[in-house]
Parts: sequence; structure tokens; C-alpha cells
Amino acid sequence: MTGVRSQGPGPGRSRGAVTAEFAVTLPAVLLLLAMLLAGASAGVTQLRLEEGARAGARALARGDDPATVEAIVRTLSGTSASAAVSAEGEWLSVTVTDRVGGPLGSSIPWQLTARAFTRSETGG
Repeated sequence: MTGVRSQGPGPGRSRGAVTAEFAVTLPAVLLLLAMLLAGASAGVTQLRLEEGARAGARALARGDDPATVEAIVRTLSGTSASAAVSAEGEWLSVTVTDRVGGPLGSSIPWQLTARAFTRSETGG
């Protein structure tokens, strides 16, 4: 019985199993990482939209025209953001919307919105 090797478990056999397990779990880990990055991108986008809406509402309260308000919003929220100005009684509002950026954000239709209200400081 010389030259016959045992087919039982040993250190050489577990190496293939680890490689197979790694190959199976790698896509799941990468998907989880992509989702975490997309969530972080959505959070950053939401913060930018809220800041743009607040700054637009302040400009609107000072009496700036809607074109100026939209320019301020696009400066703070990004060039793809859109702003809508509306009056509801004595209150003025600025609504800013944009999509989440990044590779996963472009494939998932995430539309984020921020809205800020103010009263006119000009009295008219």
C-alpha cells in the first residue's frame, strides 16, 4: 500500500472550501457596501437640499425675486436641484427637489424633497 494517499479531511482540503465560501459571500458583501454608500449619498443630498431650501426661504423673505432664489438654491443644493417658490396666505415657501447621485442612486428612482417656510420681511 505504498503511494496511496488518504482521502480524508486534511489541511489541503479546507483551502478549497474557504475559496468557495468567499466566492459565495463576496457579492453579498459588495451589495451591502453599495447600499451603505447609496444611503450615505442620500443623506448628504438631503442635507444639501435642506440647506438650499433654508437659504432660498431667507432670500425670499428679504424680497428677492424667484430667479435669484433659484440661483441661490442651485448654488447650495447642486446644479441638478430644482426649486419651486409658492405663497400660501402670508407664508412663502421654497420646495427643493433632486435625485440621489451616484451609480446606485441613478438606477433607483430616489426623489428627495426639502421645504422651508418663511414670512415676508418686506411687509408687502
